[in-house]
Amino acid sequence: MAKKALITGITGQDGSYLAEFLISRGYEVHGLIRRASTFNTYRIDHIYVDPHEANAQLFLHYGDLSDSEQISNILYKIQPEEVYHLGAQSHVRVSFDMPEYTGNVTALGTARILEAIRRTGNKIKFYQASSSEMFGRAHPPQNEETPFSPTSPYAVAKVYAYWMAKNYREGYNVFASNGILFNHESPRRGEIFVTRKTIMGIANILTKKQKFLFVGNLEPKRDWGYAPEYVEMMWRILQQNEPDDFVVGTGEQHSVKEFIETAFAYIGLNWKEYVKIDQRYFRPTETENLVADTRKIVKSLGWEPKVRFANLVKIMMDAEMRKVGLTPIGEGDKFLSKQFPNRWWRVD
Repeated sequence: MAKKALITGITGQDGSYLAEFLISRGYEVHGLIRRASTFNTYRIDHIYVDPHEANAQLFLHYGDLSDSEQISNILYKIQPEEVYHLGAQSHVRVSFDMPEYTGNVTALGTARILEAIRRTGNKIKFYQASSSEMFGRAHPPQNEETPFSPTSPYAVAKVYAYWMAKNYREGYNVFASNGILFNHESPRRGEIFVTRKTIMGIANILTKKQKFLFVGNLEPKRDWGYAPEYVEMMWRILQQNEPDDFVVGTGEQHSVKEFIETAFAYIGLNWKEYVKIDQRYFRPTETENLVADTRKIVKSLGWEPKVRFANLVKIMMDAEMRKVGLTPIGEGDKFLSKQFPNRWWRVD
């Protein structure tokens, strides 16, 4: 019989890639989705098969991380071997505007799932999607032993969730592992995150839909990786014999300014002519400097990210260009990761 996995946040970037990955490995995948009057499953529509079909591997269940009874009912009904908890209010800037909601969903939502797992009495492996934002002002590079110093309601909520996972692991023998993932991006990244917002802004500038890109603080430095590679690490973390905590990142650091500059350079534009600073996008308190110390995961799981910063920008840029009907001329030319050629784009 196929292994069963439950994914919270399955309609998000990570959830959709993880669902694809698990299905490719023969899993029966169940996803928790919120009821809405509009469809929000576009990231997984391409892998969804009517559950009446014999080859169906993906099943969706209505539920909410604020509803402990429904979470318990779904766990009891599905009886999964693995739970990947990716659902959260995950936007850091928004968490300052909605601190109570962020705490209820991002922090207490984790406690609700862990308690439901404990009450089942089943040997369920639990993955907690922890975040590099928990490190906050901690001196880089950050690893599994670095003390947390959160600088946002989102980060505070994630710290709570992290310690709850450890508490249930040590107190109740729940197989609960934390994956402390540094920033990871893809063409499926949410549109309000600065990376995707930048890529979309460039596409809109090229197609004359907007004149400028408005952003916040350009100085924060981040460790950016490729989301499909990171979801595989989520799975590998749960395949270990014992639960543990792992930092996942590339070990490379680039500023927001570098990301924007690199994306504009890829299509031959000077970013300074199009980017404007808007104070509304600044955070009240900022996490300035994040970069992963990956020694543990390299040694334990053989982690070696294949997609580095420049290629990540290329992947996101090319996908967005195609989405708006633009095609890169000379697309077959060898891509130079250290120096982008000036590239012109044509409408299909």
